[in-house]
Amino acid sequence: METEIFELEKKYWKGMEEHQYEIVRNLTYFPCLIAGKNGVHSVDETSFKKMFESGDGDKIKVLSFSDVQAKQLNDETAVTAYVIELLDVKQNKATKCACSSTWTKENNKWTCLLHTESE
Repeated sequence: METEIFELEKKYWKGMEEHQYEIVRNLTYFPCLIAGKNGVHSVDETSFKKMFESGDGDKIKVLSFSDVQAKQLNDETAVTAYVIELLDVKQNKATKCACSSTWTKENNKWTCLLHTESE
C-alpha cells in the first residue's frame, strides 16, 4: 500500500511538471490544505484552479525524490514524507524541499487533502 500512495504522489508531481490540471485536480481533495513559505491555506476547487493557472509560465522539472517514507494508517488514511529536488526551468535553479502529504480514500479513490513544503 505504501508504494501505491507514493506512486500517486509522483503522479501528482508529474501533473504539476507537465501542467496537466485534470490529473492534479483528480488527485486533490477539496477543500484542501496547503502549508508552506506563504503560510497555511484552505483552498477550494475554484481557487485551486486559479492558483494552478496563474503558474502557467512557471515551468518546473522534478529531478529526484529521496528519503521517502509512506505509512498507511487505516483503510482510508495514508501519509507520505520525502525530499524532492526541483529545477525552476526559467531561472535554471535547483532547490530541495521537504514535503509531506496526507491522503484520504473515499468511494475507492485516493485524494490528497493536505500538502506541506519546507525549503
